[in-house]
Amino acid sequence: MKLDSDDFRVPPGKKLSLKKWPTRVPPAYKSKQQYQQLLAQQVEQLAALQRLFYATDRYALLLIFQAMDAAGKDGAIRHVMSGVNPQGCQVFSFKHPSATELDHDFLWRTTQALPERGRIGIFNRSYYEEVLIVRVHPEILRSQGLPAELLDEKAIWRERYRSIVNLEKHLYRNGTRVIKFFLHLSEEEQRKRFLARIDEPNKNWKFSLADIEERKFWKQYMQAYEECLSATSTRTAPWYAVPADDKENARLIISKIVVDTLKGLRLAYPELSAERRRELQAIRRQLAQ
Repeated sequence: MKLDSDDFRVPPGKKLSLKKWPTRVPPAYKSKQQYQQLLAQQVEQLAALQRLFYATDRYALLLIFQAMDAAGKDGAIRHVMSGVNPQGCQVFSFKHPSATELDHDFLWRTTQALPERGRIGIFNRSYYEEVLIVRVHPEILRSQGLPAELLDEKAIWRERYRSIVNLEKHLYRNGTRVIKFFLHLSEEEQRKRFLARIDEPNKNWKFSLADIEERKFWKQYMQAYEECLSATSTRTAPWYAVPADDKENARLIISKIVVDTLKGLRLAYPELSAERRRELQAIRRQLAQ
């Protein structure tokens, strides 16, 4: 299968049905060896593009990863970004907000972690948690200290979607490109991965009873994801729903999307002025003596 980034892009303004969206597609590789070769090629391309991206210093790139537990976010980030210079990349993982963070608006803590120009920022979970887990567990919303008149659960999600879309439009207008990945895992595949975490001693640390408790809310999460992706996938900040039952194929899809996004910026190394070229030649003459 030849990968096309647009095949996984969530269409803006259209209602999404995750039941109809695949969690597995024909793989782009025929063997483990070919997978490793393809990933290595894309990692090499990404590394070269990242060096150019850093040198150009005109754009920032924000990659957002959201998924159900065991969908492979950590592994995708680790493998896809393995060739990127750490100086040009920042990774943030957002857990339960602190008391200080709860005293601010829901976008505050993530806004502080946005990437600078020339850098790639990665959010492993993000401000989208505020319209996903908080929606599935409304008791979290009620504990956030918001004024009572703002706790209308029929309106607050619509308002938060609008806040998010406006933020991402603002970022786009200021040179930050936002690409969002939802790793679409099936309930059955999650069950198998949970069992593997129990059966394999080196994976025991990944598993907790909280994971099983959240699994009970699968349908509610799927509904929350459907509405969220439909409301916030835009032309300038698209969502990609990546079939995640095959971890290797998901990594190839993600790396292809990131490479295509950077290529689309049509970057070029900064041109030297005549004065700068003369300066370099003068330095060269000194070094040649």
